[in-house]
Amino acid sequence: MTKTAVSDPTLGQQDSAKRILLAVGGGIAAYKSATLCSRLVQAGHRVQATMTRAATEFLGPATLTALSGRAVVTESFSPRHPLGPHIELARDVDLMIVAPATANLIAKFAQGIADDLISTLYLQNVAPVLIAPAMSDPMWGKPSVQRNVRQIAEDGCHLVGPESGWLSCRVRGYGRMSEPETILDHALKILSVPDRRSRDGS
Repeated sequence: MTKTAVSDPTLGQQDSAKRILLAVGGGIAAYKSATLCSRLVQAGHRVQATMTRAATEFLGPATLTALSGRAVVTESFSPRHPLGPHIELARDVDLMIVAPATANLIAKFAQGIADDLISTLYLQNVAPVLIAPAMSDPMWGKPSVQRNVRQIAEDGCHLVGPESGWLSCRVRGYGRMSEPETILDHALKILSVPDRRSRDGS
């Protein structure tokens, strides 16, 4: 009996597969990160997800674990990572995506604060960083938030969004996280550029 060949969509993609570190902040837009994770995996990339504790209130880690095929990491200390998750997860990463990037995370990135796993990973990471902000319209418009956004842009981060639209606080305004397909498009453009990682951290 002849067996029917089943095509594997990942075949032929291994050479182009990139290591993506997907950091999920604590906002309602975290649900979109599940679709983004799925799209990245379908594109042939290897995704490692990490979440803040607040993010787990909006999206279960099991969802991202199933979609990425890798256990989600949420804590700064883990026996599975003897050198520390911030060291091991940042190693050989091609792109770090922060989606949603809350006002809290953006402030930490801008000021060099490392008091949780994602903020510490940001400092350890030497790959390009794509930031997808998400927050309420008043928060996005605050001068302090805009200063922090300008700072991380000056530091070399890529930003996508936020967009104007219906927000979870039942009003329309700016602060809506870009759709997963839009973030994916920006990510693929960044990944198409020759490797710009700084091996010495400079």
